[in-house]
Amino acid sequence: MSIAGRKIGFGLTGSFCTLQNALVQMEKLVLLGAEIIPVVSYTVKSTDTRYGTAQYFLEQIKAITGKECIDSIVDAEPIGPSKKLDLMVVMPCTGNTLAKLANGITDTPVTMACKAHLRNNRPVLLGIATNDGLGANAKNIGLLLNTKNIFFVPFRQDDPENKHNSLVCRMDLFIPAVEAALEGRQVEPVLV
Repeated sequence: MSIAGRKIGFGLTGSFCTLQNALVQMEKLVLLGAEIIPVVSYTVKSTDTRYGTAQYFLEQIKAITGKECIDSIVDAEPIGPSKKLDLMVVMPCTGNTLAKLANGITDTPVTMACKAHLRNNRPVLLGIATNDGLGANAKNIGLLLNTKNIFFVPFRQDDPENKHNSLVCRMDLFIPAVEAALEGRQVEPVLV
């Protein structure tokens, strides 16, 4: 399936160690001809970390997409009624965001963008990055794996020796996962 000409929402949440890798994938979508509508969580919008400042990431996103980020619930809600997206991506998708999506909590711009998009029976692709994916969030991953129109970038343990419960998506499988989600399919295997 061609990505060219597709409108893709791209939500970024606060797994700061993976934000730069997510921006590389966002840039690949742009190079493949997609129009990206960026959405950031309140945490990404306002938190400076050792991985970069909030301002740095917002500037990078604008440079890649040519657009200002949607950064409020009010601005994310029209995604639904306008039917403006073909696909909504959340990457990195933190454990906090996973839990909110699995339990219908809509209190951030990213979760509102997902809810608004899902109401149109359109796909959401999650690229997880969470330290508790095999712990407290395992049940939420299970719920979302069985939710209509929710797809995952295949994921793996990122450091089984030192962080036993930590999972991260395979960035190298992101573009195939986007293509599959646009066709309503899940790339298999999910857990690699």
